[in-house]
Amino acid sequence: MREGIEDGTVAAMRLAGDAPLRSTLDVADPGDWLALDAGVREVAWYRSPFLPEWEHSAPLPVDLTQLGESRLALALCHRDGRIRQEAVRRSAPYPGLLPLVVIRCADWARPVRERARQLLREVLDVNSALELTPLILRVGRRDRGAFGVDLLGKVLRRASHGRLAALFADPDRIVRRFAYRLAVEGKLLRPAELARAAAQDQDTLVQDLCATAALTALRDEEAFEDVLPPLLTARNPRTRSAGVTALRRAGRSEQARQFLSDRSALVRACARYVVRQHGGDPAAWYRERCTASDDPELSPGAVIGLAECGVRADAGLLRPLLAHPAARVRARAVAGLRALDCADTEQLRPLLDDPAPGVVRETAVALLPSAKELPVDWLLERTGSERPQHVRLAAFRLLDARGGVVALRAAVGLLEDPDVKLRTWAGQSVQRWHPSADERRGDPEVGELLDRSRHLFSARVLRRLKWEAGVDG
Repeated sequence: MREGIEDGTVAAMRLAGDAPLRSTLDVADPGDWLALDAGVREVAWYRSPFLPEWEHSAPLPVDLTQLGESRLALALCHRDGRIRQEAVRRSAPYPGLLPLVVIRCADWARPVRERARQLLREVLDVNSALELTPLILRVGRRDRGAFGVDLLGKVLRRASHGRLAALFADPDRIVRRFAYRLAVEGKLLRPAELARAAAQDQDTLVQDLCATAALTALRDEEAFEDVLPPLLTARNPRTRSAGVTALRRAGRSEQARQFLSDRSALVRACARYVVRQHGGDPAAWYRERCTASDDPELSPGAVIGLAECGVRADAGLLRPLLAHPAARVRARAVAGLRALDCADTEQLRPLLDDPAPGVVRETAVALLPSAKELPVDWLLERTGSERPQHVRLAAFRLLDARGGVVALRAAVGLLEDPDVKLRTWAGQSVQRWHPSADERRGDPEVGELLDRSRHLFSARVLRRLKWEAGVDG
């Protein structure tokens, strides 16, 4: 915000010298107009009297009829409400000043606000509304900003699909949300167009809005042919899940089976619902695929899917998959065993040395509840610099979870490690360390380790930690 005000102050100085608006601001950028509005009032505290810098060099005349567009822009942002009010009245012949009139519609001074709103009602048409949409929506977030948004909606409801299309591709997601809501309310887009928008847009609210509207508008079998493919092939899982759920309504529940192994948990859950409603058994489908533990085509989604809807006995199908050639299958098998509460410490330990970082991360998470059962020396060995980074991080995470002097010893030993990430984690671990209640007080090793890490603490915090540990300060 500070940088914006400073840019606005510079712009105000240029406008005070009658520089043209279009060469001073990016008139299509709402941020430039808002920065100018704030920058015009920015006080030059190092001067007396305390006035904005531009007012020292080029103060406004008493009669605003003498002002051109550039200096009238300064009057529209002036600190004196009476000047702003008069400037709004003089702005009608200058379309280039309409963005500042929009800002004045949310002015804190009621006379200024009412005059600006009257002018905006008179001049805002579809063309100017399309240009001003990003700014009006930004101002709409302020107190008293709802007027502009309401007026914008009324004007743009008269716009055709072709005119609104530019807003559908706007980089500002707030603009896209507003435009798609208008299009849905006005039924300006066909279901197939809404489905494509849901599949292509990156904003989750737009995805939900368009997918829901597309499916709500469906009336016949032929329409499903145009709507379902974009939804079912969308990259974002929310849109895919909407398409999968719609398969039941379309009478194509059987097609949902292929989504039982989707990479998204949300899509898998929707697919299981549709399959069950059709009389199928998702768990049996998963079990059938996980039976062949050496199948190179086995989907990771099928592995975790079995854990999501299976029972503890299904752990027998997941354990052989810990040795599967595909790293993603091994990772999902570890996650599945954890979900079924069947994570065996001795069986998972070897996977802490897995070459795939994803497998090691899942293994560390699965082993966290039993971290105190793991051999300390075995874990410390895996924090050595000759090990891969992902193995070192996982081993340290488990040592840190043990707490007590073991965690402190491991962390202090890594404070000067060449790996920045590991060194940072170690420092954070030392700073949040406290002695465990089940360890003996007065351990001299604790005092030595705290002394080695004294650069991480203030003297007061270090004394308190030593007192908690029962060692001499």
